Amino acid sequence: MKTISADEAWASVGAADLENLDRDGVVTVLECARRARSCLDAFEMKAARRLRTLSNTGRAEEPAAAIAGASGRTSRSADDVTERDTTCTEMPTVEDALDDGTITGAHVDAIAAAIRRLPPEVREQFVAAADELLRRSSRLSLDSFRRACNALAKELLSANRSGSDTDELTAQRDASKVTRWVDRRTGMHHTMLELDPIRDAAINSEVCAEIARLRQVDGNGELSWQQLRVMAWVNMISGQPTGSVDPPATRSDRAPRTGASAGIRRVDRVPEATLVIDVRWLLGLTETLGICETEAGVPIPITTARRLCCDAEVLPVVVSSDRAVLEQGRSKRTATREQRRALRTMHRTCAHPSCGVGFDACRIHHVVWWRFLGETNIDNLLPLCERHHHLVHEGGWVLEMAPNRVASWVRPDGALHHRGSTVDRR
Repeated sequence: MKTISADEAWASVGAADLENLDRDGVVTVLECARRARSCLDAFEMKAARRLRTLSNTGRAEEPAAAIAGASGRTSRSADDVTERDTTCTEMPTVEDALDDGTITGAHVDAIAAAIRRLPPEVREQFVAAADELLRRSSRLSLDSFRRACNALAKELLSANRSGSDTDELTAQRDASKVTRWVDRRTGMHHTMLELDPIRDAAINSEVCAEIARLRQVDGNGELSWQQLRVMAWVNMISGQPTGSVDPPATRSDRAPRTGASAGIRRVDRVPEATLVIDVRWLLGLTETLGICETEAGVPIPITTARRLCCDAEVLPVVVSSDRAVLEQGRSKRTATREQRRALRTMHRTCAHPSCGVGFDACRIHHVVWWRFLGETNIDNLLPLCERHHHLVHEGGWVLEMAPNRVASWVRPDGALHHRGSTVDRR
């Protein structure tokens, strides 16, 4: 799309007759709306800056309070606007990009989140690298831009440790907490558990195993992913596996537990926490920063990974030319555990180019369908969330994938929607 002025963007959005536009016409108007939104975001940021000046001289309330009251934003959203002012003041090139419509306020929020807890010297290095991030912003989705900001912050932190063996995991565990509150309007109870990446990965692995068990229980086939997820968490915490949507019995309705079994839910598997690591970096064979993250794409310190490998059963996933362990042909209908591990190393999320649903919430899809003699081999398997799995099976979309994992998504009208690599690991 060519660069357009804010006035042209507003005019295009105002004159759009959505009912008579085809797909490309709607997308063009949405691109104009994005430019207009950038203009609004820049205006609100500068309004926050002026309110800050007035507040400092006693002529206005705090900027966030004024913005929330005047714009109808939540207090958290108003805080984001005021933080954009701070970020743009520190990084003038970011403000320029917001002014000219290259980025939106959400991009500024991603930068602010990445630098929020950086030490001053590392923050300065991030600011110096901002121009390259902004140049890449037009080629990246917002989710990818956010990951790029976080990855840069992580790499700069690691580089500034100068070989120190400081274990970031200790700080993360010290900061872990549980927060509970009740929404007085809806009556819903909220529990937020903040954990370090290692303990979170182990718990998530066990929850996913419980979801898989619940999927096999008669009567659960029509439940949504969210319902299954809630049931799995309740079962995990209560220690009473159930297969229905009914709440588990209260403690007084069950036989009391005593001794070593009290409060313990017995499982038939060992929870797994999968890490994706550059083996050269792990073994100290190179000083070049490599990948070291959980299966969900959360970076962890290399020192933590090295210590864990001393005590863990290491399950390497090696993608080799023969792929002997990973190829099953038509001997099995579903992907094996080994194949799921291999797919995790390549895919953080659903393989659809604009989807952010995590790998664990996806089904393993045969690109060439099983009933059309598709094989259960890595070259024919992709993770798809429920929505995109439905699009391919019942929605008329065509999905094809080459051996290099470049996939083509074709809409029901025959138009090519997207062609590109499905691998989202760097």
